[in-house]
Amino acid sequence: METLVLTEVRNQIAYITINRPQQLNALNKDTIAALHDALAAANDDASVRAIILTGSGEKAFVAGADIKEFADFNIAQGGELAQKGQSSLFDFIENLATPVIAAVNGFALGGGLELAMAAHIRIASSNAKMGLPETSLGVIPGYGGTQRLAQLIGRGKANELIFTAGMLKADEALQWGLVNAVVEQADLLTHCEAIAAKIVQNSPLAIAAAIKCVNAGFQDGVNGYHVEIEEFGKCFGTKDFKEGTTAFLEKRKPNFNA
Repeated sequence: METLVLTEVRNQIAYITINRPQQLNALNKDTIAALHDALAAANDDASVRAIILTGSGEKAFVAGADIKEFADFNIAQGGELAQKGQSSLFDFIENLATPVIAAVNGFALGGGLELAMAAHIRIASSNAKMGLPETSLGVIPGYGGTQRLAQLIGRGKANELIFTAGMLKADEALQWGLVNAVVEQADLLTHCEAIAAKIVQNSPLAIAAAIKCVNAGFQDGVNGYHVEIEEFGKCFGTKDFKEGTTAFLEKRKPNFNA
């Protein structure tokens, strides 16, 4: 039996790789469950300060959901599929206390693009192609795609991409603000590692608080400014604040590992 998700930890960075290259890393329920477990384990590991999420092989990050798994579902089963997937993986990633960098290599379509959009940072290889083709199958994105795409690139462009079931090339995705950067495929992991290495140097408690605050600004009925005030205040009671300010005053680099 194949290992659906591979995990390796180096230099305080967890590398989580979706490992279904023959299926272009398509997401089925077992892979979603395995991803949840791998991400939860990395988040609970105090030595891990950043996560790089990618797909095995050079063809695809994740080419989409495994359609054959739900082609005969009824209304109730379809709703349950979306609800379970969103809560166990996509919303879970977005709200993780450890930053997740999506290294988008090749195709990121449907559930694959939704997975990348749930991550905190997206870096694409120059051969990446991204889109939400669900309307061509008589369905809509069900793992948060209609919401996160509009947040990232604006309502009009999101509508265009969803309604046409079109694909964006990497440079278009960069232009539209869907990804943070585009690099050659050979440099993809190195670029992600460079970002992760900078994250690792900073306070994990402060970063977790920052993730909570940024996300709050996109939640209905939540005042993001109030969440920021509360989280800012909480920082003053942490060991990381004491270490960070002491290090600054002593003109040395902080050590947030203590």
